[in-house]
Amino acid sequence: MSESEEDARPDEFEELRDSISALRRELEGRFGVGSTEVEEGDPELEDEEIEQEGLIARLRRKMVGRVRDFDVVELYEELRQHSSLPGQSDVSAVVDEFGLDERYLRRARRYIDFLYERWFRVKAFDTQNIPQAERLLFVSNRSGILPYDGLMIASTVERHVPGAQRPRFLVADWLMTLPFTQPAIARIGGVRASSDNAERLLEKGDSVIAFPEGQKGAVKPFRDRYRLQRFGRGGFVSLAVRQRAIIVPVAVVGAEEVHPILFQPRLPRRILGTPVPITPTFPLLGPLGLVPLPSQWRIRFGEPFYFDSVEPEAADDPLYVNRTRERVRGAVQTLLEEEVRRRPAVFS
Repeated sequence: MSESEEDARPDEFEELRDSISALRRELEGRFGVGSTEVEEGDPELEDEEIEQEGLIARLRRKMVGRVRDFDVVELYEELRQHSSLPGQSDVSAVVDEFGLDERYLRRARRYIDFLYERWFRVKAFDTQNIPQAERLLFVSNRSGILPYDGLMIASTVERHVPGAQRPRFLVADWLMTLPFTQPAIARIGGVRASSDNAERLLEKGDSVIAFPEGQKGAVKPFRDRYRLQRFGRGGFVSLAVRQRAIIVPVAVVGAEEVHPILFQPRLPRRILGTPVPITPTFPLLGPLGLVPLPSQWRIRFGEPFYFDSVEPEAADDPLYVNRTRERVRGAVQTLLEEEVRRRPAVFS
């Protein structure tokens, strides 16, 4: 680089270089990494030797021997995983564009498995109806405020379909904007519900779990349990046609007893901007009222809907979209009614 080009560097670049230099000096002081101990250009060590070097030696090589391709994220990962701060090793600096954190999900599996096997005692039926393909759009009834239903459906698919990827589940917009719930839900696979997000996921070949009832299904009173609300305008049908996705109807029975909604006062909703349902345990028991009741779940998968032979123009045909929407809704309602009759008891 010529002197004229050197002088023409923007101030931002100079500030970035100074920041990296300052970070390097601080790490050298804290971890005893001396620039004189390692010369730039040393040959790369074998994997076995790198494992034996320990944290300090690896930091030395990252900070000194490879300054020109300095990787701040990689270095941060190294420090954080060896940090004694509680919970730091559970959270990865590498997440996908929607916030999924594979390391966090692996650590959370013990709790998810406990909910699946011990608390809700989930029983899955007709899993053979799940195609072994990409771009599956699972369409289910909505059950309650918190997304236990999406989490359990995703776990069922992962457990019962060999080689299947774990589906991403769509979460109500208002819930994903709360400051404390959003990070945790995103890290375990939740995605803010929108047609754009669902389309981006399907374009990548991912599978998606959608709840077309929306908020009306989540906050419906206990007396209306397992009676499907309107399936919106059928946007999920247009999405499936455009992406050549396969729609798989899903019925979840048991989830609507987790937090039985007695009624929903209007005033708190107007003040907070979010639904505040009243249940037998909340707000009477305070935070304990948020603990889900241990109802026994039944998840059943219906016959899939294919769109391979459907013309792309059908995605914008209101008549076709509405008819298909009602067909899918009818399939889910039938599955719900059959499973409600089959289950021996709510909490058995």
